[in-house]
Amino acid sequence: MDIFCDMSGAPDSLRERLDEYRRIFEHALAGRERTGGGIRFRFRARPGVEAWVRDLAARERACCAFFAFEVTAQGDEVLWDASVPDDAAARAMLEAFYALPETGHLDPQGLLT
Repeated sequence: MDIFCDMSGAPDSLRERLDEYRRIFEHALAGRERTGGGIRFRFRARPGVEAWVRDLAARERACCAFFAFEVTAQGDEVLWDASVPDDAAARAMLEAFYALPETGHLDPQGLLT
């Protein structure tokens, strides 16, 4: 499997996507953690958050096909699990994804280098 992201067919730009991540993190992020197979974002299950997370996960999967995502609701949280193949480039992308709560406000070009 090729390890690359292609947003050329996406309905939004990279900057718009990062802004959306910033908004959902500010609105509902309850925490994040590393899991045995990848990472997990935990969101407060406020009205509309599960659908918002599912939509973001689907759009991410469309442009970054090497990611595996699973979104589940548990109690008062929406869990977004992400994993990648055992590949150095894929793991680097997973680390960048995990860092989004701190880096999503940066210039998109700086995230890609």
